[in-house]
Amino acid sequence: MRTQSILNLLVIDADQLYAERLVDLLGSYYDSVNLGFLDDKEELLKSLRQSWDVLVFGQAYDMNFTDVVGIIQEQSIDLPSVCLINKDTVANARNEEGLPSIVNGTMVKALCAEQETAVIMSICLLHDNLRSRRQLTTLRHVLSGAEQRANVLIKNSKSAVAYIDQGIHIFANDPYLQLFGFESLNDAIGVPVVDLISGGESVKGFKQFLRQFEKGNRKDVEFNFESKRTDGSTFEAKLQLASATLDGEPVTQIIIQQNNSNSAEVAKRLAEAERKDSLTGIDNRRSFEEQLAALYQQARQGVLTAGLFYIQLDNIGKIRSGLGLQGVDTTVQQVAYALNELVVDGHVSRFSDTAFTILVENYTTADLEKLAQKMVSTISEMFIEVDKRTTNTTASIAIVKVERNTPEPRILLERAMDAINQIMIETSNNGGKYHLYDASEHANKDDHALAESLVDAIANNRFELSFQPIYDINHDRSDFFEVYLRLPLADSDNTVLTPDQFMAVAKAHNLLEKIDRWILINACKKINDVRKSHPEARLLVQLTSASLIDKKLPSVASQLINAVGGKAGALTLQFHENDIADHLTVAKSQFAALNQVNCQLCINNFGSSTKTVELANFVQPDMVRLARSYVEGIDAPENLETVKSLIVRTNEIGVDVLMPYIEDAATMSVAWSVGARYLQGYYLEAPSNTIKVSSET
Repeated sequence: MRTQSILNLLVIDADQLYAERLVDLLGSYYDSVNLGFLDDKEELLKSLRQSWDVLVFGQAYDMNFTDVVGIIQEQSIDLPSVCLINKDTVANARNEEGLPSIVNGTMVKALCAEQETAVIMSICLLHDNLRSRRQLTTLRHVLSGAEQRANVLIKNSKSAVAYIDQGIHIFANDPYLQLFGFESLNDAIGVPVVDLISGGESVKGFKQFLRQFEKGNRKDVEFNFESKRTDGSTFEAKLQLASATLDGEPVTQIIIQQNNSNSAEVAKRLAEAERKDSLTGIDNRRSFEEQLAALYQQARQGVLTAGLFYIQLDNIGKIRSGLGLQGVDTTVQQVAYALNELVVDGHVSRFSDTAFTILVENYTTADLEKLAQKMVSTISEMFIEVDKRTTNTTASIAIVKVERNTPEPRILLERAMDAINQIMIETSNNGGKYHLYDASEHANKDDHALAESLVDAIANNRFELSFQPIYDINHDRSDFFEVYLRLPLADSDNTVLTPDQFMAVAKAHNLLEKIDRWILINACKKINDVRKSHPEARLLVQLTSASLIDKKLPSVASQLINAVGGKAGALTLQFHENDIADHLTVAKSQFAALNQVNCQLCINNFGSSTKTVELANFVQPDMVRLARSYVEGIDAPENLETVKSLIVRTNEIGVDVLMPYIEDAATMSVAWSVGARYLQGYYLEAPSNTIKVSSET
């Protein structure tokens, strides 16, 4: 018995007889064909409230094919499309051989309407592909639920469990971190498993063991070896392997079981080490969190008030590029010693790689600000010796008061992060200041009103886009444009907000993905018009972490790239380095998927972390955009050499570099010599509301 098949077909065209002819022909392949027919935008918007399987576009009163694809993307609908050749699309719809320029599982562009066999086959194949995607989505939901339950169990397990990808750690639970002496998950990520194995023969044996497992051999999944902690001590252990998934991607799970004879020794070592930072000797994050919880309870009871300082070191990426990890470690050590000497009546801790926290009791607001200013000055005046070279750093310091009515510790830390972000905004990411978090200032801001404005801007296209040219040294032209987003407010002052002023609210109201989608669709509409006369014109679009982890993004990008011409390089998506570091495994998978659909990738604020080049090598972008700190002060010989060194290392892994923030003649004069492929800045050309391709080269 044949399974009943139904096709919901939406046709946009001026010829209804042609649409009905398609229905007749499709009757040979389907039990039922439900036809929707229209020829204008208003009717399309109404029709998309229903569920359709395939869209056929011929011609419409007030839309072209790119407009239709944009509307489908705005509605977040998976609707495969067939574009028929008409007078508006014939010029660029076919390749040199006269074949459709795009043929894939979501789009066929473009077929001649008279070639009915090709049109019918395209509709059937697109529909079959859609059904497969829908089934895959269902299976992914099932897998995601199972993975989520498994990960919750692993995180709460007392067994030492980690996930690896190609022999590299990408996740580990707390017992695993403690067993090997890692301070945090960030310390373990990127570390090869073989670094935890003692003895050359054991390492060789493990590599062979892992290689056999990855080839599918499940006969032997256990490996006995002598394990090595980060402090160099060893213990006998047994390792077990299993296949698993993390964020939907296949990984290998390892479980470490240590020899019982060593358990007492390990427990003793862990008890000694779990509250101290091995690099600086001061308390670590766990100790800080315990102290903060105790002070919070006392403050809630009215016994005392307290102050929380969050100290973040600036320009660490620059120090890493110039002096390596030794430079970073020495800087962290020297700052830790200075803070410990400066704050004799407080609790000083190393919170993360390059951040510290300090807790003090019963300080007035004036005392807190005075101490913060003293810390800012002390750190900025330090000269740090690293292997016969001298470096220096600055610190951005957040102050949060812990009082009777303050919220829980988690919120206090979030407030500290908000204060650090405020410093970065005020200083254009240079830091070197302190900021006191004032709850009354934030209470006076009507975030709900701003959220409503954002929703309205998405729904009614009230955002504004501007485009800044990027000069390509290799091809001596400026037809590459970075996209900037602005939000005009309907007030008497003609206020225009930039993303750093509204993205926090957008994130709180789950609007990041919708804003990213709006930027993509509308920027592609703009570039589509430009590419008719300048077919090499392309875009660089900044997206948020919401899109970085969005599994629909490759499909969205694919359809938009195809709608504007389908060539590699037409669209480059840019993500912040910190977001990539926070979602490393997902980012690697996402970058690979986007590359498959001719979408290029860029890392923004490149050079801001301690493992910048290693991170880029892991996710393999097409280009990177330098952090502002590398460009400022580039006229100094030492800074210039640091930039050159970073660019050389980046070019060695096959990644191009964009040097932005070229704002004056002095910076421009050295920009040519650093080895970057792309140059950008107000000195070259300011952003414009329109895309202007210069006729000069």
